[in-house]
Amino acid sequence: MKWNLRLTAANKGIWKASELQRSLAEHGLVISAGKMSGLWSGQPVSLKMGDLDVICVVLGCEIGDLLIPEPEKVHRPDQEETVRVAVGSGPSRRR
Repeated sequence: MKWNLRLTAANKGIWKASELQRSLAEHGLVISAGKMSGLWSGQPVSLKMGDLDVICVVLGCEIGDLLIPEPEKVHRPDQEETVRVAVGSGPSRRR
């Protein structure tokens, strides 16, 4: 999954993490500066469902605006075999 908070916030006219932090606090979600920095600039390690609800309300968005699926990053067991057949390299040995 790709975390898309900054773009979603920008689309709603929110350009600074501190501005979003204040709006979230007004809706009952108090976030530390450190956690807010992580949410704003990176990929959150964990996030409560209730926190996602508040973020969506504040930004007037859907969960799909914040979380973008990246199915191409999922390892599928059959992909490895397909790649070997396609390039003709035969079976590989893992060490």
